[in-house]
Amino acid sequence: MAETAAQRCIREAVSTVNSRRLKDSVPPAPAYRPLPRPSGPPAVVPAPEPSIGEIGRAAVRLRSGDASCKELLEDSLLALERDNPRLNAVSLTTEERAREQVLGLDEELASGRTRGPLHGIPISVSDLIHVASVTTRAGSRSFQVVPDSDATAAALLRRSGAVLLGKAATSEFGLGAAAPSTLNPAAAGGAGGSSAGPAAAVAAGMGLGSLASDTRGSARVSAALCGVVGFKPTLGTVPTDGLLQVSWSMDHVGLLARSVPDAALLLDELAGTRLFSFAGSDPGNLRIGVPPDGTTDVDYGVLGAFQTALQRLRRIAGEVVDVLRPATLDFSNSSAAGLVVSRSEAAAYHRRLGVDRSKLRPEIREQLEAADRITAVEYLDAQRLRSSLAEAMLKVFEHVDVLALPTSLVPAPPIDDADDYLVVLCRNTVPWSFIGYPAISVPCGRTAAGFPVGVQLVAPPNEEASLVALGSAFEAAR
Repeated sequence: MAETAAQRCIREAVSTVNSRRLKDSVPPAPAYRPLPRPSGPPAVVPAPEPSIGEIGRAAVRLRSGDASCKELLEDSLLALERDNPRLNAVSLTTEERAREQVLGLDEELASGRTRGPLHGIPISVSDLIHVASVTTRAGSRSFQVVPDSDATAAALLRRSGAVLLGKAATSEFGLGAAAPSTLNPAAAGGAGGSSAGPAAAVAAGMGLGSLASDTRGSARVSAALCGVVGFKPTLGTVPTDGLLQVSWSMDHVGLLARSVPDAALLLDELAGTRLFSFAGSDPGNLRIGVPPDGTTDVDYGVLGAFQTALQRLRRIAGEVVDVLRPATLDFSNSSAAGLVVSRSEAAAYHRRLGVDRSKLRPEIREQLEAADRITAVEYLDAQRLRSSLAEAMLKVFEHVDVLALPTSLVPAPPIDDADDYLVVLCRNTVPWSFIGYPAISVPCGRTAAGFPVGVQLVAPPNEEASLVALGSAFEAAR
């Protein structure tokens, strides 16, 4: 029987880990050099005003009485009714529950009470995230459960007054490169994998935000493909209990929104702070590092949009420098070792769930069967590469404040070909999920064919505020 794309990916990942387990995989110490600057006097760019996203504007309208929670919900439900039959972004709606919830929220507003900036804001959550009394199917025909309680992230949003529209579509158990039935509202192609539904829903106006999973970069990749913002905070910042696992040691809760300030508001509620939404849009004097190997094999249209984004970043932050890390070897190591770790942990988790693999999509079943053959030694060797990469990246951030690179090497691929892009789509995103560093994808333009492109900004652990400030300034400078 011919080897499938999924089997080949995992076999090559194991081979890569095996070939490097007895070697020092760390290239020379990081260094940087200035990128060429344009000739002539620097452009004078006015300092952007503090930015506010759609969630912030909606909150202002609600507090002033110019809008009601019911009206916001109806707008989102109208978009859902109009576009979801074609896009299949939302796999299960909770319309009746949402209508009941907004009645109480409007009564609170009428009495002068508000729960905060998410009061009355319509959102969706991935079908990998449990919501009490709402069926979780994880995009699969082989699984169905009705949880008694919310995932912590969902509970936090509910407490903040956010209104759940429904469960957004995902690839089966979050393991595929595409959600097969979900179309991209921004381009002719797929919307990504486990975060396809959340990204497509936000892009199409089915709510102002969404919660998704991010294990190898899904929230950021889907955001880039659909032309919205995808934010993955530092590992552990947002609780993952109640999230159906892909990988217990790599899973993050990702945030999808229309703008960086919107994503910051979501993160504040989930992290229990008011730090991120008050980061403003003045990043100050940041040094931005650009790894040249991050553009290796990048689609020509994606590269053009990214180069334009760098010009804007240079005007905002002042200094953009070339960094030698992450290098090609780093991307290769993290892609291979991340696949070994995440699929080994997925196979173990699915064994506990008792999933009938014969009912899974062939590509998903083949991933799990290939993962069954990974040895404990190979898993531990992959974890060693993980520690090495995390240590090396900390040294890079001794010289720069933020890294910038294309989110995805390619624009949205056709859904029918998506399985061939399991590694390609997330090559630039998986290192940061693997080592747990915060990263955000911000729309930065389109290809000549009209496909959205995202620029990924990465910071050291717990420096999300820098990403919010720089990302907000980047949006405001368009």
